[in-house]
Amino acid sequence: MEPLEAQEAFHLWPSMAPVVYVPHTEDEYERIVALLDQLIDEVGEEESHPLASLMEILGVLVGAYEAEHVPEL
Repeated sequence: MEPLEAQEAFHLWPSMAPVVYVPHTEDEYERIVALLDQLIDEVGEEESHPLASLMEILGVLVGAYEAEHVPEL
């Protein structure tokens, strides 16, 4: 990461941290799933939507939590 990108990340992260985080508890997981559901409703399958990458990131975080904490059927 270029120094300027790091500076921008340091500046922006405090406002994003409550939204983008690795869920460690059931409550955190449920909050991310609720946000992901809202994004799915908004973004749909429009890959060019400005929030599409956020939706993808939250999907990865949800998937990782489920792989670790939700038993397979």
